[in-house]
Amino acid sequence: MKLLTLDLFYVIAGVFLLLVAGRIAFDPTHPKRWGSALFWGVLAITFIFGKSLPQVAVGYLVVLMVAMAAAKQMGPSRAAGSTAGERSAAAERLKNWIFLPALLIPATAVAGTLVLGKLHVGDWWLMDSANLTVTSVCLGALIAVGAGLRLTKARLAAPVSEGGRLVEAVGWALILPQLLAALGGIFAQAGVGPVVAGLAAQALPTQDPFVAVVAYCAGMVLFTICMGNAFAAFPVITLGIGLPFVVQLHHGNPAIMAAIGMLSGYCGTLLTPMAANFNLVPAMLLELKDKNAVIKAQSPIALGILAFNIGLMYFCVYRF
Repeated sequence: MKLLTLDLFYVIAGVFLLLVAGRIAFDPTHPKRWGSALFWGVLAITFIFGKSLPQVAVGYLVVLMVAMAAAKQMGPSRAAGSTAGERSAAAERLKNWIFLPALLIPATAVAGTLVLGKLHVGDWWLMDSANLTVTSVCLGALIAVGAGLRLTKARLAAPVSEGGRLVEAVGWALILPQLLAALGGIFAQAGVGPVVAGLAAQALPTQDPFVAVVAYCAGMVLFTICMGNAFAAFPVITLGIGLPFVVQLHHGNPAIMAAIGMLSGYCGTLLTPMAANFNLVPAMLLELKDKNAVIKAQSPIALGILAFNIGLMYFCVYRF
């Protein structure tokens, strides 16, 4: 028996979204009150009851959310947040302590992976070992919320009101990672990988070990740019290029290939507006005039890391 499971944190996230939907529904000044409330309420249902609902029902709920977002039936609230003066005063009072809640999340993730996952009394385990790292991050987020409330002396309702305001500012892009990751799984099941392998074999001299590495890393970047998510690109490019050429043809180490290949995919995340939650939402929150300013700033770093990844994989994957 596990006390802290990933399913439990899915329910907690769903309850938070349900509270956000309720707050919107009872706000008569909201410009798109009912559409926004319905969108976040439907998303809450998928988190709370997704595992018990029929898959086809969850699929229809996702289609409903996509249709509402496409029809622009949702939008941010007009409710004002804290003023610039209040933020300056809070920053002066808290100083660098404000970073403590954020630092507690990775600290808890490390502690959970190394220590908390081993704690048990008989058959009762503290955490689910099957999803230990992700569960530890979720636990860290809850601890960070508690630490933030204690540090700022905010009301208990602040996580819902301020968190809801941020969720509304992000908007439909919040569900984009899940949708793109699911799309990657669909592509893998549909056999896109073998098609990619055939195209790569025809277009590139993959019999050369270095070309195989370049094809895999560059393929991860390009497919991530198209998909907006390295997790969506990984199964397709790994099945299509990585395994047949780097591993099977040239006898490369699959663990090294996968680790560096995923990091290469993250380079693509830095270069694409499809990763809206990473690249477009920050520009909106910072009120930048150029919505692609974040991508332009990240591009040199992304290309530099990609070049390093290619060299590192070529040096390591065939030697270890």
